Amino acid sequence: MRIATFNCNSVRSRLDAVLRWLADNAPDILCLQETKAQDAEFPADAFRMAGWQVAFKGEKSYNGVAIVSKKPADEVSFGLDSEPADPARLAHARFGKLHVVNTYVPQGREIDHAMYAYKLEWFARLKKYFEKNFTPATPLLWCGDLNVARHPIDVTHPETKTDHVCYHQAVRDAFEGVLSFGFTDLFRKHNPDLADYSFYDYRAPFNPEQKRGWRIDYVLATKPLAKKSIASSIDILPRTRPKPSDHCPLYADLKD
Repeated sequence: MRIATFNCNSVRSRLDAVLRWLADNAPDILCLQETKAQDAEFPADAFRMAGWQVAFKGEKSYNGVAIVSKKPADEVSFGLDSEPADPARLAHARFGKLHVVNTYVPQGREIDHAMYAYKLEWFARLKKYFEKNFTPATPLLWCGDLNVARHPIDVTHPETKTDHVCYHQAVRDAFEGVLSFGFTDLFRKHNPDLADYSFYDYRAPFNPEQKRGWRIDYVLATKPLAKKSIASSIDILPRTRPKPSDHCPLYADLKD
């Protein structure tokens, strides 16, 4: 089974790129973030005509999550358990015994901004969501753009990023708090020493030979699935093509 995550930065603007990636890589499940489309404007028919099932929740111009799959989900829900639920930031789908949670975590803007405090609170609420709805023994995948670099290896020049909302110690601690539920970072499990990135800022020239970016996108698994994982990688190819997202797809392969 292949599970993937991709912040597409507008599903309508990047529709051809997303469909191409699906055709080339054939994941069983693809989690999308920042779809930036209200539900009535989401290009669901294009996915279905290409043979994919899709569940989505969006809003105008911002946020938005979708779960694309080969098979239809048995159950789908959106949002956290507490208010504000933020349904355009969290999607949950069940496929038999397998649960997939797709999140687009708030970025936070600046350390002294109210959105950064909201981001820290969001992680705390997310941990409560996992604790209420699942156990560490649940076959659960948590995927998405989590807007945090966990370790120094996950960002270029980490010593210059200590006051950044995606690397500040408080947000890293908040992330660790959710991971303590029982999640394993599948990319790092299989690539313990690889400085590879899933996000490359549009504001800096992109050079695939001199990678300067962040790994803020994840596929995380509870123990029943982590022990079945056999590989994980970041696909930089879509970032090299015209009109790319600033993120790259990240995927993990698991034994069925």
